[in-house]
Amino acid sequence: MIPSLRDLTTLRVGGDVAALVEAATEWSFVGAVRAGDREGRPVLVLGGGSNLLASDRPFDGIVVRDARRVVRQEEMDGDQVQVTASAGMPWDAFVCWTLAQGLSGLEALSGIPGCVGAAPVQNVGAYGHEVSETLASVRAWDRALDQVVELPVGHLGLGYRTSAIKRSLQEPDVGGRTWGPTGRWVVLEATFTLERSDLSAPVLYAELARRLGAVPGGRAPVLAVREAVLGLRHSKGMVLDDRDHDTWSAGSFFTNPILPAEAAEALLPPGAPRFDAGEGTVKGSAAWLIDHAGFPRGFALPTEDEGGPRASLSTKHVLALTNRGRATSDDLEALARTVREGVRDEFGIELVPEPVTLGISL
Repeated sequence: MIPSLRDLTTLRVGGDVAALVEAATEWSFVGAVRAGDREGRPVLVLGGGSNLLASDRPFDGIVVRDARRVVRQEEMDGDQVQVTASAGMPWDAFVCWTLAQGLSGLEALSGIPGCVGAAPVQNVGAYGHEVSETLASVRAWDRALDQVVELPVGHLGLGYRTSAIKRSLQEPDVGGRTWGPTGRWVVLEATFTLERSDLSAPVLYAELARRLGAVPGGRAPVLAVREAVLGLRHSKGMVLDDRDHDTWSAGSFFTNPILPAEAAEALLPPGAPRFDAGEGTVKGSAAWLIDHAGFPRGFALPTEDEGGPRASLSTKHVLALTNRGRATSDDLEALARTVREGVRDEFGIELVPEPVTLGISL
């Protein structure tokens, strides 16, 4: 049976692939990437497939998946513990493992799909916290140097849903090369500094604090925070469920816009949410902009298909583009373009897609 990206991604679209390697060792993982590079073939390193919108056209390259599920820990001074996980470890299973060891710091990131290797690439975050707060370093394969490197967190250029690794997908390096659809650095394992405690990191998200009955900025039992986060994610269709088409998505499809303060003052209308993003910038709300540009929950493009829309915004919140069961990559691309252009026409703000695209240019 020919492997297909539609079976490897949470949006459930994508074409057949020429080669799929499930690497059980670091040696075979790196070897597959090196082989693709030496043959001049596109290389797609894929984890949970939860942050990819792929074209339905065949992918004439190598898809490489890390099948390793390895976690180790090292005691540090005081209550701090360093925990290292292989790139292929499912993220939520890793969070569960840390909590079972009595470690706090990742509980607010419960329920996020995907694998550990993608977390530093995206600087994943939720409910007021980001991976950058606990990430210490990554060990990676440097495709340019053809060697394994250690990258301290300060060398990763982490920002809101971005990193030097992600930027290398499209931004040329000093040699003029871009590295998409996989970045220059392929994460082999990531190390986090966590606290041995049964109390969470500070609860920063107001909705989460209300659900916990906690004071914003205070701490709560880590397991209670995890359960509350999972409850919130379930209510928004952000925990994978085969039976729920609202979860056939890539999560939040657009990032919140980061604008210079003057641009925010000129473009964001009164009443639009805005948050200080530091260094003279303001973060707006992509969800608010989408909704107020005329795209409510469940919005779909007109269709003559008797089975109803094949793709729509989630019926639970407007940030997710969803496959209603029969969507093609063209359906999702058309929906993404319509929403993006509608927000630009209404507010003059260009929303940036969060997922990586393959064979699609948004």
